[in-house]
Amino acid sequence: MKPSATSSLIILNVFIILLAFIPFSSSYFLPPSVLGSAIVHQNYTAISSFRVLNRRGLIQCRHPNPYLRINVSSENGLLSDNEYVNVTVSGVFLPSDDDWVAMISPSDSDVKSCPLKKSRYVQTGDLSKLPLLCHYPVKAQYMSNDPDYLKCTKQECKKYNNTNCEVSACSGTISFHVINIRTDIEFVFFSGGFETPCILTRSGPMKFSNPNQPLHGHISSIDSTATSMRLTWVSGGEETQQVQYGDGETLTSTAKTFSQDDMCTSVLPSPANDFGWHDPGYIHSAVMTGLRPSTTYSYRYGSDSVGWSDKIQFRTPPAGGSDELKFLAFGDMGKAPLDPSVEHYIQPGSLSVIKAVTDEVKSGSVDSIFHIGDISYATGFLVEWDFFLHLISPMASQVSYMTAIGNHERDYIGSGSVYITPDSGGECGVPYETYFPMPTPAKDKPWYSIEQGSIHFTVISTEHDWTENSEQYEWMTKDMGSVDRSKTPWLIFTGHRPMYSSSTNRLFNVDDRFSKAVEPLLLQHKVDLAFFGHVHNYERTCSVYQSNCLAMPTKDRNGIDTYDHSNYSAPVQAVIGMAGFSLTKFSKPGSWSLTRISDFGYLRGHATKEDINLEFVNANTRQVQDSFRITKRQNR
Repeated sequence: MKPSATSSLIILNVFIILLAFIPFSSSYFLPPSVLGSAIVHQNYTAISSFRVLNRRGLIQCRHPNPYLRINVSSENGLLSDNEYVNVTVSGVFLPSDDDWVAMISPSDSDVKSCPLKKSRYVQTGDLSKLPLLCHYPVKAQYMSNDPDYLKCTKQECKKYNNTNCEVSACSGTISFHVINIRTDIEFVFFSGGFETPCILTRSGPMKFSNPNQPLHGHISSIDSTATSMRLTWVSGGEETQQVQYGDGETLTSTAKTFSQDDMCTSVLPSPANDFGWHDPGYIHSAVMTGLRPSTTYSYRYGSDSVGWSDKIQFRTPPAGGSDELKFLAFGDMGKAPLDPSVEHYIQPGSLSVIKAVTDEVKSGSVDSIFHIGDISYATGFLVEWDFFLHLISPMASQVSYMTAIGNHERDYIGSGSVYITPDSGGECGVPYETYFPMPTPAKDKPWYSIEQGSIHFTVISTEHDWTENSEQYEWMTKDMGSVDRSKTPWLIFTGHRPMYSSSTNRLFNVDDRFSKAVEPLLLQHKVDLAFFGHVHNYERTCSVYQSNCLAMPTKDRNGIDTYDHSNYSAPVQAVIGMAGFSLTKFSKPGSWSLTRISDFGYLRGHATKEDINLEFVNANTRQVQDSFRITKRQNR
């Protein structure tokens, strides 16, 4: 999977030339202090002042202050699996809006320089300075998040002369959300902002009370029978653990992990292979068998030695060929912090979508979830996977959570991906496939199909070769050609990058090569509906083929657009990449575009053997903003 130095250099030079012609939004602009090393940053995505923090030279803070202290509130000095800690900085003479605190992990990261890694950074061509941190800060906050800090409302005397105070200083307190990431953490107080940082003081290392605690359980389907479900979770311990479920059944887990050497890199180091690396611990997995479709069970996972999870209720999906399925679908969700921190890549709509979807799951009205690419947006900063898994656990632990791979999980220069971009930050699909094992043919072949209720889902990778006669193309042809429509009358095709979009952002341009190669298969096999992500909005088409509307929906008695597939013409296509990432605007739409919404939300589906009812739900208001139906008489 790792490219040779020669091939990587050739590909990288081509990529840099191409990148010069790509328009970046103003949010991607770099300050002058960073522009001089722009080539270095081609290996990163979503460039910002914080994202390239480790490229700064660390200067010595002026006027050392012997009274500076940083204190962290935590019971018994140990951190729990999920808590908010108060970080108090005191002894500050002149509070500044450039003062900030970083949370770093592991705690022994060298905050002053990285002399042992200098040789790695020589490759970047940025020879003038060593990086600020050997390990990228997990998150950071400006002290001004405490409104009393800059006003110096909280004063305390640091030196008395008899009863008179000779030296007084200011303090402030900010709150950090901390989850169990297994490795020790430390809080570091800086001044100078993200542009000219200098270190003032740091807390001592803080340990988690149980680094081996089993966490972040999520379930997925392994086949269409719904009689077996895979449970996957994370722990700091490699030792065998168990899942206890049903009426006293117990299964033993298998544990996997991946290393820094498994990450892709090139002549310029990738974040995943370098300062973005964080030890993932061990990913445990076990398949619960002997289940019944559409049935509620409970489970817990762990062991007596490392601890147990809480008992969790889950529901198996309906078996393929049964009458009904209720599902949710979306793409491009990612995550956002639960505190005011800055992180390297924040998807602002993710929290509202996660909350809304979790509420639907808890209501018992959801059988399964489909997340169509761009999963966590960790993009080479591996600790971000832990925060993402923490956020989705309440919903992904209760119903089948099925995924497709996206560019931010797989793409990297010279790695064999279709698109020559650094979008995965060097992950090259390794963390994704480890955290989310789907019923795929083999490693790095992330395509599969599954039947639930009356639907056959064909899930592909738009990041792997889909050209005619490729392995994936042959698989698509065989899979869709083998669907028994008397058993599953509906065929839904899904992948990350869309065939149609009215987006104004050229970064999300549709790849005509993909449409030319794959769209004829959709028509040939009478695909009813195609879901895609990648573009961060919601858009629905007519029954479209080669940009022409072969049929239009009609209004039913409730005024809902209804597509009649009894007399099939072409697939309906929908972009559903509006689940978290900053929303994308629309340009002048094509004649095939019927509905366009730029709001955060998700798609809600309810399929029987006679029709599929679909709704776009606004995650903030919980209101339905688009509804459509596909109907079919069962005569074939």
